[in-house]
Amino acid sequence: MDHPGYGDFRARREASIWQQLNRILRGLLCVAFVLIIVSLFIPQQKKLTQSRAEIDNLQAQVNEQKMLLARQTREVSLLKTDPGYLETIARDRLDLMKEGETIFRLEQSAAKRK
Repeated sequence: MDHPGYGDFRARREASIWQQLNRILRGLLCVAFVLIIVSLFIPQQKKLTQSRAEIDNLQAQVNEQKMLLARQTREVSLLKTDPGYLETIARDRLDLMKEGETIFRLEQSAAKRK
């Protein structure tokens, strides 16, 4: 026995199932789209991170070289303008000493030299 409203109920139920499946499919497509977009940007983000690390490393090297240059520039300036410094360096390198002068030599350990 068919009831008069039963066929209409079945049609609405099937339609609502398809609507739910369509919503689920749209949601899955949106998630897939977002995942694709994210997967395209992850390699770029890794490259950016590596580049920043390399820049930091190079900046540290530049700073180290600037300090070395400043130290050597100062030494050159002292050698050109300060006769007392020039005399001290010359005596140190030639192992000479003034009369009445006592020299103390401190040897560096092998690990510190390297």
